[in-house]
Order: sequence, then C-alpha cells, then structure tokens
Amino acid sequence: MRVGIGYDVHPLGENRKLVLGGVEISYSRGLIGYSDGDVLVHSIMDALLGACGLGDIGIHFPDNDAKYKGISSLILLKEVRKKMEGEGFSIINIDSILIMEKPKVSSYIPLMKRNIAQILGIDEKVVNIKATTTEGLGFCGREEGIAAQSVVLLE
Repeated sequence: MRVGIGYDVHPLGENRKLVLGGVEISYSRGLIGYSDGDVLVHSIMDALLGACGLGDIGIHFPDNDAKYKGISSLILLKEVRKKMEGEGFSIINIDSILIMEKPKVSSYIPLMKRNIAQILGIDEKVVNIKATTTEGLGFCGREEGIAAQSVVLLE
C-alpha cells in the first residue's frame, strides 16, 4: 500500500476557460497555466506520482516543453496512469478537495468524477471530490486563484 498527496494552485485570469476535472465551467475567468490549468487533475497527478515515488508533474511535463502548452490535463492524467501501472500499482481510492469561492461547482462534480474515473480505468465510486470556500480568507477567498488537494491510496 502506498499513499500520495498532491496540491496545486493557479491564478484566475481573463480570457481563459475554467476547466476543473476535465469539465469546462461557465465563468467570467479561468485558470492561468501552461496547460489548461486544471488544478484538480494536477493535484491528482501529483498524488499518484508521489505514491509511486516518481516525483511530480513538473518533472514529467515541464512547462518549457511546447508540446504541453494548452494541453488537456486529462491527456496528461492518462500518461500518469501508464507510469503508475508500469510501476505495478493500482488505485484503491482518490479523495480530492477544490478550494475556491466562486463559482459554485457542486452540480459539475458528478461529471468531474466520471471524467477522472474513465481516464484512470476505475469505478467512479472510488473517486471522491469535494469543494469548499475559505470564507473570504486568503488568495482563494479573494478570488485570485483556485487550489486543490488530493490524496490517493495505491496497492
């Protein structure tokens, strides 16, 4: 059994799509990042890589490589799955939390879970996603960015 934890944060900016869990969410701003900025998927990737002892997403998908510019994080998640399986691991469960004031995303969570489970080849029941606010505190509370944390258990 191996446990991994992942954390990611990206600033919100104009003229960007807001993508979380591979779902495009209608909002006036989006996450700024080299890829699509999907903090939820990035935190899951880092948790998976960490549990496998394979470093982090910056090592595997550097932000100075043009092939990753604007790429869907779900494509990168599929690559992480291959690396994880290559190390002989499988997923027992994933637990994630989005930290953000707006927009409210509860209605999008079932689709996020479906996207992530499908890419990872696991049952949706072992993927849990929550969302919380910081009650106006910090950069998330001031709506400057969005953060995500994930924990995975592998066997």
